[in-house]
Amino acid sequence: MFETPITVVGTVVTAPERRWVGDHQLIRFRVASNSRRRTADGDWEPGNSLYATVNCWGRLVTGVGAGLGKGDAVIVVGHLYTNEYEDRDGNRRSSSEIRATSVGPDLARCIASIDKRRHPEPAAQNTADGDDTGASSDGAAAEPDTDRGADLDDESGEVSAGLARSA
Repeated sequence: MFETPITVVGTVVTAPERRWVGDHQLIRFRVASNSRRRTADGDWEPGNSLYATVNCWGRLVTGVGAGLGKGDAVIVVGHLYTNEYEDRDGNRRSSSEIRATSVGPDLARCIASIDKRRHPEPAAQNTADGDDTGASSDGAAAEPDTDRGADLDDESGEVSAGLARSA
């Protein structure tokens, strides 16, 4: 099946709704993207609007659920799908759905702080002697990583920079 990639810069227009679908969590919200154009006399007039339902699955559920609300400026990246159906009156309708791969704040229209996402370590990663207290091999307790500078993602190997605030 062909998936159409899409990036939408817009505003969250409904409160994100969390629900369970089978064994998986889903967060769903609607996003609106409004265009405007310059008229011949130099004024701006509103253009067309795009409204789409955004579905967030997997690892997006935690971040979107904790960080976004109605009215927030967002950038949504994902794949576009169109659902066609008949309404109660028998009229053919269609709706646009984005299955998001990334969702984040639009930093051109808002200020955001970033909390580094922590994933619990799997219980199977114990030390060779069976001690899983978090102590290093020299007996010292492992220090939590509190550095807000560049962070290395263990899974992808990518480096992301945290936001620092000046005093």
